[in-house]
Amino acid sequence: MSKVDIKSIAKALNLSKSTVSRAFQSNSDINANTRSRILAYANEVNYRPNHYASNLREQKSKTIAVVVPELENNYFTQIIKGAEQIAKEAGYHTLVYATDDNVCKEREFVTSISNGKVDGVLMSVVGEGHDHSYLFNIDLVKMPIVFFDRLYDDVAIPGITTDDYQSSFEATEHLIQEGCKSIAFLVIDKDHSIGKERCMGYTDALKKHQLPVREELIVNCSNSYTENFVIITDLLTTDKPDAVFASVERLAFSTYYVCNHLGVSIPDQVKVVAFSSLQIAELLSPPLSTIVQPAEQIGREAARLLLKNLKNPNLTPSTDQIVLKSELKIRKSSQG
Repeated sequence: MSKVDIKSIAKALNLSKSTVSRAFQSNSDINANTRSRILAYANEVNYRPNHYASNLREQKSKTIAVVVPELENNYFTQIIKGAEQIAKEAGYHTLVYATDDNVCKEREFVTSISNGKVDGVLMSVVGEGHDHSYLFNIDLVKMPIVFFDRLYDDVAIPGITTDDYQSSFEATEHLIQEGCKSIAFLVIDKDHSIGKERCMGYTDALKKHQLPVREELIVNCSNSYTENFVIITDLLTTDKPDAVFASVERLAFSTYYVCNHLGVSIPDQVKVVAFSSLQIAELLSPPLSTIVQPAEQIGREAARLLLKNLKNPNLTPSTDQIVLKSELKIRKSSQG
């Protein structure tokens, strides 16, 4: 059986090789009927184009990397979903990499792929308090980068974030309006830009309503459920706040677990609000009040911004900073 390739398909259909080749490119300007005819014949003869070889000739991998701190968090999986949707529509594949909140892994990975393994990178950064000067050595024209959710302020790289300050202010004010006067703020890293913004929104809401900012109620937690169980147990038994504002999803889960263990009633004894994109938040007992970040939209906007830079390699890379609005969804955990 003779070899089936672009040349043989072109000959069989009496078309040029370039026309046949363009039929397999998702963003080409070929006539729709001609494309359908070519794809139907290719399927009939069981032909599959070698996109990898084609991309090598173009010196493009047609792949973008999505770098996240973790994969366990539903928020990041939704962002990846949004980014993949836009990338696929543009004919790009996605490579997902988790840094495990380790700045060394972030640096090693980004440096290793800067030799052409991917065309661009979407990244939620790790090491804000560490040395990230390696980014100054990355050719951002050759491999553009777009930050999302977390970013480095001292690097001229575009980013997609949400209104962390405003949404934290609104959540804290909601708890105050529900009668709370001793609100604890749980955070994993209050020195990180996101932690700072959310903590500032919390403290400014307290000040607006003339409530004291008590340092013992601003509680540093960790990524470990075991450690958080001890920390939150101590908080609820020693300082006895009447509300808990969790700056990340996992701290809300830990709070529910500790309250159940101690026999503390939510919302009668402690009201709870948390940043969370978890779709089953309303199925918890009681349903959890959440600040919902537009995770899939973040992924889509970040991918669009990256593709914009990839399509215009001769222009100065964009340094756009886009801020999206989150939504406070009030449920039983913070009412009554």
